[in-house]
Amino acid sequence: MRFWDASAIVPLLITEASTRSLQALAARDPDMLVWWGSEVECASALARLERDATLQPQAAALSFNRLKQLAAGWHEVEPSDIIRETATRLLRVHPLRAADVLQLAAAFIAAEQRPSSLEMITLDDRLASAAQKEGFAVIDIATD
Repeated sequence: MRFWDASAIVPLLITEASTRSLQALAARDPDMLVWWGSEVECASALARLERDATLQPQAAALSFNRLKQLAAGWHEVEPSDIIRETATRLLRVHPLRAADVLQLAAAFIAAEQRPSSLEMITLDDRLASAAQKEGFAVIDIATD
């Protein structure tokens, strides 16, 4: 099982340059581990694209349905005091925003504070850098 950041989930919902690579990765290992707030982050990205008219209403509806289907099958790291405390510590070490640091803290706790035991999938460069510095193996995603 791998930890999936919301930035890596969105291309499974809409077509982006990394979609094929991420679909292949998900097909090889369909057990997805995510932060509790990932569904909301993905919905936010889809809604923003729809508001900006980058994503047409019909495509948005399909994407939201895909998100529900994915969310029904993934494993979530639930909110907890230890995640909040870890996120607060990580904010002082890495230049991350709140949602990104909560992703990293959730992965850290899911890995039982042994980051080398869990691979992370993210397309966010700042999060990837912080995750690598914390000891996670970050999977490099090829774009087509």
